[in-house]
Order: sequence, then structure tokens, then C-alpha cells
Amino acid sequence: MRFPFSIPDGRTIDVAGFGTNAVDFLIRVPHYPEFASKVELSEYFQAAGGEVATTMVGLARLGLRTSYAGRFGDDAAGEFGIDSLKVEGVGTEYAERVANARTQIAFIVIDESTGERTVIWQRDARLSYTAAEAPLALASQARVLHLTPHDTAACIEMARAARTAGTIVSIDIDNIFDGVEQLLCYVDVLVASAEFPARFLGISDPRAALAELRSRFGCGIAGVTLGASGSLLLAGDTFVDSAGYAVPNGCKDTTGAGDAFRVGLLYGMLTGRSVEESAAMANAVAALKCREVGARTALPRADELTTFLKN
Repeated sequence: MRFPFSIPDGRTIDVAGFGTNAVDFLIRVPHYPEFASKVELSEYFQAAGGEVATTMVGLARLGLRTSYAGRFGDDAAGEFGIDSLKVEGVGTEYAERVANARTQIAFIVIDESTGERTVIWQRDARLSYTAAEAPLALASQARVLHLTPHDTAACIEMARAARTAGTIVSIDIDNIFDGVEQLLCYVDVLVASAEFPARFLGISDPRAALAELRSRFGCGIAGVTLGASGSLLLAGDTFVDSAGYAVPNGCKDTTGAGDAFRVGLLYGMLTGRSVEESAAMANAVAALKCREVGARTALPRADELTTFLKN
């Protein structure tokens, strides 16, 4: 089936991102340590991450025009983070360095036996946007605005400006923030973590929860990611249940798998695929991402994605 909304053409940017970036410190261990125990790490890495910044990189690798709006500190991590976007061809005209602030960081412990991870993160309050500081001009330059709701008041202004301009609004959400109900009224593509609907609505059945989200907020697409099991989307009145793919040579790290899913879904949507095809692409990008450690390391190029889906 087709996506239940019209996507604008004639824009200078395919997808604009507004939201989180981070520098990740990834630590691989043979098994997740028990409380008050010690475990020797196998290896560790520093890599760029953050939900929205990673999604912009993934879409750029697939050949789309992307731009990122967000704040970094004036520390070495900030320079590393911005450079990681520039080298991938992501526009950084709306990226900022904040004096005396520290770039968001995350320490990620990865269990080698499963590839599952635990994230310990910190975001400097000085990186936050107020509603008045939202870069509204970006919302009308893109075909899609993709965001995370950490600075909810600013996101509401961005989403409102996007809706006025006819820009499709996509959200990556896994926690409840003050004002999120007002924000969701402007969202066309809502993809959440599996746990979010039950926390937000108190509805444990995912199909009933997605139907309630669509009814309450009018989202054209409402969905949840289900890890290795794949995903469930509600498009209009139709549920699309899409199975996950096995990770080639086994899962090494699930960090950023949800971001990768959104890469594939938005890529399929913007290149004229059906909802079913886009969901399959989303699951495929997520599986390919998990081949290596780090949120962005193994995000595929377009030819890799095509070959994987054919095989």
C-alpha cells in the first residue's frame, strides 16, 4: 500500500534532522557484569552517535540529501561529532557549538554473547533549545523533518512550522516528555520503541496501542520496532507486520538499530516504495547495522542494501 500522505517535491533537502547527537564510548565485555562484580573488557571504541545525527548519516549513505540541526559542546568531542557529519556529506549549517558546554556522551556496555547493549548517557543542559531558539527556517527546506522530542517546546515549534510548509514530520520516540501530546498532533510518521505505547497509553497490546495513537493524534503511520522480530506499522487502517532479518555473521552490537530502522523506512518512503517495501528496507538496514560495533559503523550504502534484499 502507499503512504497515506503527500510528500512534497522541489525542496533543497530530502530529510532535515533536529535532535540528539552524541559521542559514544563502546565497551565490549564477555558477559554483562553482575552487581558489585568485576569483568575484563575485550575492547573499547570511541564513535559518533546520537539518534537524529545517526539517522542523517544513514540516509546520506543511501544517497539522500540531509541536514542536521543540533548543538555540540566546544570540547574535543564536539569537534569530533561535527566532523563525523561533514565527512558523510550531512549538511551542518544549522549545527552549533555552545561555549563552555560539554557534548553529549554515552558509555555503552555491549554483551558479546548477544550483541545487546546497556547505555549510560549524559546531556549537558546548556545544549538544550528553547522554543524561541528553534531553527524554523530548516523545517520548510526539507521534504521530511525528523526529530527526537528531548527539547519538546522547540520541537513543537519545528513541527508546527513543518506542518504549515507541507513538510512531512517524523518522530523517533522512546520516552515520555512534558508536552509530548501537543507535539504528536503534528506528527505524520510516529515510530516508537516497543515499550513506549504501554508506558504512554497504558495499553499493552501493540495493535490496540497503535490504533489508539492513530485515533488520538492522526498520525498517517504509527509503528513500533520489535528488535530481532522486526516491526509492526499501522498505515491508515492497515497493519503491516514485517519480519526481521538475520544479521550477517551474527549480531555484534544493537546500538543504533532503532535509528537504522528509521533510516530504511524514510529512505523507502522518499524513493517511492510501498509501506510494505519500506518496512522491509527498514528491517534490512537495522540488521546490516548490527554487523559491527557502533551506531554508524556498518550502516549500508545503497548497493549493499539492494544486494542484501535481493539475496
